[in-house]
Amino acid sequence: MAEAAVGGSERHAGVVRWTHWVIALSFAALLVTGVEILISHPRFYWGETGNVRMEPLFTLPIPASRGSVPTGYRFVLEDQNSWSRSLHFQSAWLVFFTAVLYGFWGILQGHFRKNLAPGGGQGGDEWTYNTYQRVAYLSVVFVLFPLMFWTGLAMSPAFVAAFPFTVTVFGGQQSARTIHFFVTLALVVFVVGHVVMVYRAGFVKRTRAMITGRMKG
Repeated sequence: MAEAAVGGSERHAGVVRWTHWVIALSFAALLVTGVEILISHPRFYWGETGNVRMEPLFTLPIPASRGSVPTGYRFVLEDQNSWSRSLHFQSAWLVFFTAVLYGFWGILQGHFRKNLAPGGGQGGDEWTYNTYQRVAYLSVVFVLFPLMFWTGLAMSPAFVAAFPFTVTVFGGQQSARTIHFFVTLALVVFVVGHVVMVYRAGFVKRTRAMITGRMKG
């Protein structure tokens, strides 16, 4: 999550710190449960429908947790689909409301304009994001996360029944699922890059700043 440049030794505002850790933990839960859901049918399609009798757009080279899914493996994994779906949806809503809080706060406080807009408020010190980092953070906040929520809702039969346009804009539920998968990959790449940069910049002091809000002490 993005930083909030404040005066003195303070680094991150309280809203930034709390939303950062809630989203980080929730994303970890989403990733684990998402993998469990994925292995029940590791094949992807385009359009409205997709099943084992159809030619997939592509198939992940992993075993499935359902014997009816042709994967080329002679064994199936234990099915964890029930609990993983429940936790996945709960974590998704937690991320959604937390992200909405962060988004509204960031707009009202000028956080995005002052601290993340390319060319805005760059002091050139070690704590200031460069242009590439700012673009990456803004892309996550305003492109990847909204697309992740939208494609997730587009796979919900109840939500689609009330708001059909949420899935028709993608061409069908299977298209939404495929896009959801690639957006997840993009977010994982971002998280890995983010952790690597934190480590290279000083893991202890950066993590401490995101916990306490201060650069020192």
